[in-house]
Amino acid sequence: MPEQIRASDADRQHVVGALERHAAAGRLDLVEFTERVDAALAARTLGDLAEVVRDLPAEPVVPPVGTGRGRQLLVAMLIAVVALLIIRLLVALR
Repeated sequence: MPEQIRASDADRQHVVGALERHAAAGRLDLVEFTERVDAALAARTLGDLAEVVRDLPAEPVVPPVGTGRGRQLLVAMLIAVVALLIIRLLVALR
């Protein structure tokens, strides 16, 4: 059973990082955050770690840089800059 597998330091740090993000999002107050971090650091198995974050939503996957909305915004800005340069050039040639 995966719940019985011993947790590594990296597993514990991963959960602590998730708890930090959930606290920053307002899902945990300082007291509950501290209690959960203590529980995560004391966890012996993956099941113990899963229990620490059981009632929290799964974290969204962050898309790689250069994809999604960020890329769309960059393309729109580049189009706007090129359009402004063309208009400026046309006005200068008059």
